[in-house]
Amino acid sequence: MTAPEALFRPVMVLMSGRLLGFIAAFFIPIVLARVFDQNDFGTYKQLFLIHATLFGFAQLGMAESLYYFLPMESRRGGAYIVNALLLMGAAGSVCAMMLWWQRENVAALLNNPGLTPWLPYVGIYLLLILLGLVLEIVLTVRKHHVGASVSYAGSDLVRALLFVAPVLWVADLGWLMGGAVAFALIRLCVTLLYLTRSSAIELKTDSHHLRQHLAYALPFGLAGVIEVLQLNFHLYAVSYYFDAATFAIYAVGCLQVPLIDILMSSTSNVMMVNMRQKVTEDNRIAALAIWLDSVRKISLMLFPLVALLLLVAPVLIVILFGEAYRASVPVFMVWTTSTLLVCLLTDGVLRVFAQNRYLIFQNLLRLAIIVALIQFFITQMQLIGAVLVTTLAAAVIKVVALHRVKTLLSTTWSQVLPWRSQLYTALISGLAALPCLLLLNQVQQGALMTLFSVSALYSLTYAVLLLGPGPLSVEEKSQLRAWIASPFLRYRTDP
Repeated sequence: MTAPEALFRPVMVLMSGRLLGFIAAFFIPIVLARVFDQNDFGTYKQLFLIHATLFGFAQLGMAESLYYFLPMESRRGGAYIVNALLLMGAAGSVCAMMLWWQRENVAALLNNPGLTPWLPYVGIYLLLILLGLVLEIVLTVRKHHVGASVSYAGSDLVRALLFVAPVLWVADLGWLMGGAVAFALIRLCVTLLYLTRSSAIELKTDSHHLRQHLAYALPFGLAGVIEVLQLNFHLYAVSYYFDAATFAIYAVGCLQVPLIDILMSSTSNVMMVNMRQKVTEDNRIAALAIWLDSVRKISLMLFPLVALLLLVAPVLIVILFGEAYRASVPVFMVWTTSTLLVCLLTDGVLRVFAQNRYLIFQNLLRLAIIVALIQFFITQMQLIGAVLVTTLAAAVIKVVALHRVKTLLSTTWSQVLPWRSQLYTALISGLAALPCLLLLNQVQQGALMTLFSVSALYSLTYAVLLLGPGPLSVEEKSQLRAWIASPFLRYRTDP
């Protein structure tokens, strides 16, 4: 099996499971936005902003570094898993205690006293989630991709159920946080059950492994802390300068479309496992081929997705969150455009080569740009300014990281990216939007019908354009033709 084939199948297996989970999890904020008023919804978003921030801090690089160690230490991998659980458990406990002790100060910092009673729940939820974090990582590294896919899907389905069902019964933040803690506890139990019953995993402590693990993980964890700060700083700035209701509008505009994260994380995780094996063998040519194929394939999926989201942004936001959030549309369009940078999976390559100090440097640079400019941008452009400065900083850092990737893979600027494929993909993504713009301008339809008709027309047009000369191989074009034709063939063969 060639390197691209070895990458493609696991990525699609992981994506299928995460896509099922995405369908369920995506509706959590949609339901909550309609159950809560804007102030309570803003409070909910702030609570889980705090969770996301501390989640990045408390990992200490221990979980993600398993992608580095376990492929090389499959027989002794249990020691690395135990190290990760112990260190993250300790860090999660500290965070939980700090949230309880400093709950009033944290609420004051975010300009929302309504946060105070719920911050201890965030701490408990954080601790339990951290202890269950290793499940899909271990499954992926052991190449149990179907198991990881099922775990992703099942976890998100249960999370959606336990977040939403209590609130539909009693529209109160306390019921929401209770459901969140129940979900995290269930996930932890499943993780421990898998780890203790797997015959291939010997759970034990080992001081040598711990020193080795910390030497890699702590610099990577520090880079992660800085990354979390620079990713979320604009949200904290908006929370500081505006009230909870305005923060809710901004948070909706910065909608994290889970499908984009699924594309990025699934592709990057499998890419890292495969590249790590090639780098260990000192086969830079094969590693470069895996990198180029990963970038090419994620671009084929992400470019059209972003174009479609921009086309339907006004109707999509209103359908999902209601007319009260129409002001979120401009923020959403800028935010969505910035996700094109996800196609450059540079962080994955840097982690494969253990370039943790460089990760720290680039994240510090990005954070410095945001901190230096965000007040000016918010003053001049209000909410749009916050998302624009974040996008600007991200673009600068991707260029810096790409230069490092070029050096690590011993290649040139002309070969470090699949430039021709990228340009063609961008071109046909834009061309596929033209008939959709005509449809939007000429036909008056309801919001739902507009969303469905534009999405269908864009998807079909893009698929047809892909069949022309361009980024797909002959085999990929054959598979695409078969996929397009399959519904019609089934229709013709049905009795």
